[in-house]
Amino acid sequence: MRSEKHGFVHLLVGSIHCPNPREWGLMDALRDHTFQGHLEIHPLMSSANTKPVKFGYIGCGYIAQHVHLPNFKVLPNCQFEAIAEVRTELGQRIAKRYDIPKVYKDHLEMANDPNIEAVGVSGPYALQGRIAEDLLRAGKHVFMEKPMAVSVPRAEAILKASKEGKGRLMVGYMKRFDPGNRLLKQHCDAWRASGNNGRVLLARNHGFGGNWVYAQDQNTAFESSKDVPPPAPDECPSWLPEKWKHGYLNYLQQWTHNINLLRWFLGDTDGAAKVSTVQLDGDGMTGLVVLDINCARAVVESGYTKFHAWEEHTQIYFEGGWLRTEAPTLLQKESPASVEIYQSGSKDGQTPPSKTTQYANPWWSYREEAKHFLERVRSGEPFEASGEDTITDVRLYEAIYKQFLGIK
Repeated sequence: MRSEKHGFVHLLVGSIHCPNPREWGLMDALRDHTFQGHLEIHPLMSSANTKPVKFGYIGCGYIAQHVHLPNFKVLPNCQFEAIAEVRTELGQRIAKRYDIPKVYKDHLEMANDPNIEAVGVSGPYALQGRIAEDLLRAGKHVFMEKPMAVSVPRAEAILKASKEGKGRLMVGYMKRFDPGNRLLKQHCDAWRASGNNGRVLLARNHGFGGNWVYAQDQNTAFESSKDVPPPAPDECPSWLPEKWKHGYLNYLQQWTHNINLLRWFLGDTDGAAKVSTVQLDGDGMTGLVVLDINCARAVVESGYTKFHAWEEHTQIYFEGGWLRTEAPTLLQKESPASVEIYQSGSKDGQTPPSKTTQYANPWWSYREEAKHFLERVRSGEPFEASGEDTITDVRLYEAIYKQFLGIK
């Protein structure tokens, strides 16, 4: 189980690693058998693949400052070379705070820097897609915030740029990298493969939200600017009526996470998921959407509440039991989803019913997705949330809204 080939031990829930478990006392816990939950140990990448990635970031807004900039900065395989920010003075202050040597005035300057291998992007929905397109065409590997695009034609243009420039795209669906969700995914795959708990009856994601910034780290500094950035492009599907743009954008920016998570849990690797039924209220956001994912019925329950924290869970029902995760508040660090496992037992009573709760490694999903991006840039392996995969989400939320509005 243990490997010290390169001075590392690889602790996995899926493919998430702990670079130096001795600092955390985990090796002692393993020897004492006090570590609970699913654990595998594998050697980390070869030393050739641990060469730091020369990285740049575009955008210094709220999510960049609270999440992505500090996360990428602390990773040992990230060589942070530059940031780009159209609000020049803000960019200079952020670069000074994080000791980043170069500040570019826009993404095109960064795209022309031959020293930079990979770039992170966060910005307004339509704008970040265009930025990613330019970077991919320039041969950069790109990590971008979700959604990939607000329309299928834009998503297709992004993938075309990726093919032309040979840059690869990863979309920031951080829920896939929550250790609790990865633990549930392992159980779900095992149950489906063995058939011991029967077929999947229903998968449901209940996402009623609340206060998405609840329990965030109040010690993370945030720099603001009086400069007003240029307006983002007004880009929505050509078939979408003007009056529904607000509802459409709000629905996709929030529940694209939930749709993507259900697709991942149920193994929609070929992008064959389809929309079955749509029941949304007049706000275009609250209601139910039924999807057909890998021969299973999957329900997205959407709504905004005034809950003080965050209200979201996912449950997958089999004939012989269920798997359930309870999501943490989005910006609460080192707090993964909890996992509940219920099994009905045997008919003869020899195996009694059981319900257990498992707690995965206390790692932050946002930081784990950053690790994954850098590791896959260096190794050349496909990203788990690649552009080729996540264009399916774009197709699905267009299909959802077309059915909602009665557009063929």
